[in-house]
Amino acid sequence: MLVDYHIHPDYSIDAEEHSIDMYCSRAVKLNINELCFTPHFECDPVRKEKDCYVRLNCHMHSMEDWRWLDFYFNEIENARVKYQPYGLNVKAGMEIGYDIGLESTIKEVVNTYPFDYILGSVHTLDHCAISNKEESGNYFQGKTPEKVMEQYYDVIYKMVETNLFDCIGHIDLYRRYGVKYLGSEMKQVNKELVEPILMKITEFNMGLEINTSSRRRGHNEFHPNFELLKLAVECGVEIFTIGSDAHRLSELGDGIKEAYELLNELGQNITVYDRRIPSVV
Repeated sequence: MLVDYHIHPDYSIDAEEHSIDMYCSRAVKLNINELCFTPHFECDPVRKEKDCYVRLNCHMHSMEDWRWLDFYFNEIENARVKYQPYGLNVKAGMEIGYDIGLESTIKEVVNTYPFDYILGSVHTLDHCAISNKEESGNYFQGKTPEKVMEQYYDVIYKMVETNLFDCIGHIDLYRRYGVKYLGSEMKQVNKELVEPILMKITEFNMGLEINTSSRRRGHNEFHPNFELLKLAVECGVEIFTIGSDAHRLSELGDGIKEAYELLNELGQNITVYDRRIPSVV
């Protein structure tokens, strides 16, 4: 079974204007069995002018005005009905950018709408987007690998502790652009920092995402790298999702077969979600 659980349709302002229907049509051609859409939800007031918007009907719309989610869920439902005869399951997810202090807003939105899947990610440190090619240097320059990892994993740990999320996205995202500024040491796995997080993920029956987008940015391993993925299994993590992190149609399904093979190599299976309840496929 092929699934892609990290897709940014046109609601995400950093994505191409490719609709849910367009992704579903392509998924059928690629023989993908299940898609979960994950438009960005960013609510850091410090970054409001940069991040807190969605694209709605080709126009910028405030993310704080949650009416856009009504349009999103309506579009998801239409796709579910339309593509079910083609053997494609369509799920409603969201990728939430976490930072310390945003818990009340996140809790409200995830409890207000009938999501299938909530992916928690850390995209910023010191309110600077480490996930962004142009902006990331402002954070990494002058830092040491140790400092970056300590700060990043501190936020990740606090995110897991909230227990608001189903799965943790690209858990070593700092590698994306950190290697450019701080060298190959950024590829190393700091067990002292990571193991407590993986144990907490296991305790809360949360999942870990294998995010294949790193390959498109010149890295030879996924997020997480194989060493960290193996450590997750050793720490008892049993829930794994696979996502291409597609921001355009050409990226849909990219690397998901290889990620599935990695899981098989470790004796693990893919998990999917329905109304936030996980099931292994």
